[in-house]
Amino acid sequence: MTSPLKIANCSGFYGDRLSALQEQLEGGDVDVVTGDYLAELTMLILGMDTLRDADLGYARTFLKQLEGTLGLALDKGVRIVSNAGGLNPAGLATQIQKLAAELGLGAKVAYVEGDDLRAADPQETGISEGALTANAYLGAFGIAAALTRGADIVVTGRVTDASVVVGPAIAHHGWTPTDYDALAGAVVAGHVIECGTQATGGNFSGFTDLFKAGAPMDRPLGFPIAEVAADGSSVITKHDGTGGAVTVDTVTAQLLYEIQTTRYLNPDVTTRLDSIRLRQQAPDRVQISGVTGAPPAEQLKVAVNRLGGYRNQVEFVLTGLDIDAKAAWVRSQLDPQLTAADITWTQTPARGGDADTEEGASVILRCIGKDPEAGPLGKPFTGPAVELALASYPGFTMTTPPQKPSPFGVYTPEYVDRGQVEHTVVHHDGTREVIADPTVFAGPAELDPDVGRRPSPYPAPPDTITRKMPLGTFVHARSGDKGGDANLGLWVKNDGSPKYEARVQWLAKIVKDRKIRELIPEARELDVDVYVLPNLGAVNVVIHGLLGDGVAASTRFDPQAKGLGEWVRSRIVHIQEDLV
Repeated sequence: MTSPLKIANCSGFYGDRLSALQEQLEGGDVDVVTGDYLAELTMLILGMDTLRDADLGYARTFLKQLEGTLGLALDKGVRIVSNAGGLNPAGLATQIQKLAAELGLGAKVAYVEGDDLRAADPQETGISEGALTANAYLGAFGIAAALTRGADIVVTGRVTDASVVVGPAIAHHGWTPTDYDALAGAVVAGHVIECGTQATGGNFSGFTDLFKAGAPMDRPLGFPIAEVAADGSSVITKHDGTGGAVTVDTVTAQLLYEIQTTRYLNPDVTTRLDSIRLRQQAPDRVQISGVTGAPPAEQLKVAVNRLGGYRNQVEFVLTGLDIDAKAAWVRSQLDPQLTAADITWTQTPARGGDADTEEGASVILRCIGKDPEAGPLGKPFTGPAVELALASYPGFTMTTPPQKPSPFGVYTPEYVDRGQVEHTVVHHDGTREVIADPTVFAGPAELDPDVGRRPSPYPAPPDTITRKMPLGTFVHARSGDKGGDANLGLWVKNDGSPKYEARVQWLAKIVKDRKIRELIPEARELDVDVYVLPNLGAVNVVIHGLLGDGVAASTRFDPQAKGLGEWVRSRIVHIQEDLV
């Protein structure tokens, strides 16, 4: 049996800490360093890059990371796998080869392509026309093939985030396409470390607990490492001496991030999220085991971005008394003058009372305009607002000078038959290899979205005396975006309390679609799905359409739903007194 493969992460998004690759290489022994750069919004950004220069379309910061670390990686025999190729993996591979030549290094660079469907015939693929970007999510066997043939660096286009971890594990352990449990375990490990320091305490609702426990929070959080075993089980850890912590709760937080049903669909395997078991093996070491998998879905998901038009906004500061009257007046002055197709007004709530600071006595009134053309959002939008400076409510001021309109995109998930996608590896020696599609696929029962949906498997505890307290009294949360949908994971904190199981039953009992609409009034008219994950003491909530047309087009205050979980934790609910 092969030894566990130590796979580190050095990036969770395009713009993450540049020093992370060097930190992972110098901090201790690892076998592979991976980087995830491609969010749905990133693909739109890269698409805009290609409109300016067709030779771009990749994450340029990855090259900066390699400049001072490529020699060290080669000396230590550490492989590097990254999806930084974006829309142009061949272009990035060429730039890496140039960099290696300039440094006098003999790096073997391979790349994976075939995901880009922009040039495909819409009648054949079924992908709707007019896409700025259209990329199928590829699996991990192309990466594995490149590593097996000796590549030092593999860059890809739009593979799934977990694939950069699954690929090295396949190559190391020799898994086949039907080793579903092992593949599913590696997908879970990849999902945990793909977002960088979110697995070690970043964006973690229990960060104060880490401070109280004496975790080193006074230094940059360490990037995570997954030690993936031959059976697909893993241990999540980080280098000694780095900031943050790896606990069951920090790992749970990432497991619940931006998922949907209890089935996590990847191109190589369907992962059963309700099979995951976590155990704190040692400080900063969490074991993931028990993961089971099934054949993958027959079609591939495609991330499609289109130019949706242009947007602009102006923000007014309203201070002191008569806040609502001031807002009504400026709106009545501006609305008749604005010609943009879509105008949205939002206003932060007044704090009220005798505020000790001017800021505390103020609210923000925001006017957001969207239009298919830039013209109505230039001077015709900002000019009328500025002209009111001496002619509107008392204390008139704006937060920023007038801005120029900016383009925005609309994201939609679509699906394509695998036969329309040619998953291809260009090896370091220039030869090309087409990766074969799976021959067995998951049946309808496995992919049924009702699997794991409420009603809860828990018996409802008897009613008792309750106290009105924040939901976050003993419940953690992590939230995010999936196109226009918001994902909200809620779970009972693992603090060793003897009340843990009873708290989990209570959480599963109260979190229903009706309760979510009560806690989040914006969701009152929206479809809400709730899934129970008993092994994690968690529920996962999908709120369809909360973010409109997605992050780039959303006019919501929190367009990526990053703060949604913290808001919900602060909401007051009735908690059984014996659970507190």
